[in-house]
Amino acid sequence: MALAVLCSIGAFAQFEKGKWYTSASLSNFDMSYSELSDFSIGLGLNAGYTIQDNFMVIAETGFDFSDSEWSNIYLGAKGRYYIEQNGIFLGAGVKYIHIRKGVNDVQVTPEVGYCYFLNRHVTIEPAVYYNMSLTEFADYSKFGFKIGLGIYF
Repeated sequence: MALAVLCSIGAFAQFEKGKWYTSASLSNFDMSYSELSDFSIGLGLNAGYTIQDNFMVIAETGFDFSDSEWSNIYLGAKGRYYIEQNGIFLGAGVKYIHIRKGVNDVQVTPEVGYCYFLNRHVTIEPAVYYNMSLTEFADYSKFGFKIGLGIYF
């Protein structure tokens, strides 16, 4: 029991000011809902820095495939707040998406997830998200699920 407590304390120390973070995530898995696509899967890359205890700023980039072809590429920024007692995080951000020639969008991106620490530095991070389009709400907004592999250092 003491070992479990010590491991938990070490894991949550990763949310302290001054820590760096990087991750890769897969999203959608054909479980998102959007008016425009039947099947989609995405790959995202993130890099972040903890600016104060439990609060991180993150830069993100990635791309999505829909219906067997490349559908969009994005670049964004978000903030993430960690609830230290249980590893749950709340995030919100904004991203710019290039969908196809002449079609671009800006989206607000709230998310809720969980950091499961495999060791002191590596996490598995499942999350649910909503990408709310500010351009074409009905066509480009979507709910989804993603799972990532994060490294805190």
